[in-house]
Amino acid sequence: MLKEGDAAPAFQLAADDGREIALKDLRGKHVALYFYPKASTPGCTTEAIEFRELKSDFDKLNAIVLGCSADTVESQAKFKAKQKLNFPLLSDPDFSVIEAYDARRMKSFLGKSYLGIVRSTVLIGPDGKVEKIWSAVKSKGHAAEVVEALKGLQ
Repeated sequence: MLKEGDAAPAFQLAADDGREIALKDLRGKHVALYFYPKASTPGCTTEAIEFRELKSDFDKLNAIVLGCSADTVESQAKFKAKQKLNFPLLSDPDFSVIEAYDARRMKSFLGKSYLGIVRSTVLIGPDGKVEKIWSAVKSKGHAAEVVEALKGLQ
């Protein structure tokens, strides 16, 4: 189980534009890595728009926002274009990074249990260590919570 103070699990994933993004290339900046269940669904859209609207705050705090789900690169690209998102969306169809960050867990819906992606965020420090974990979040207002946590770390 990942915890604050741990070294963040390394990753390299394809982004919505096809380029590869690796954690090792982001050293020196904070990384707000948020996981969401599915592109273009209502909660995920709300959360993404809030991160988009606060992008200038993240920039001022030397932080990069990365969204991640199991959607294909093509689905991520459509979602990003439709919502005019100003940060990369990562595609993790084999769940390797999603699982490394403990974002794939048992969920239940209408009395049925299933393995799914839990809306969660990991804030990674400039040194590559986990600074804060939100293990289950509500989409509305979460981006502002991450900004406030970043301000507290400055």
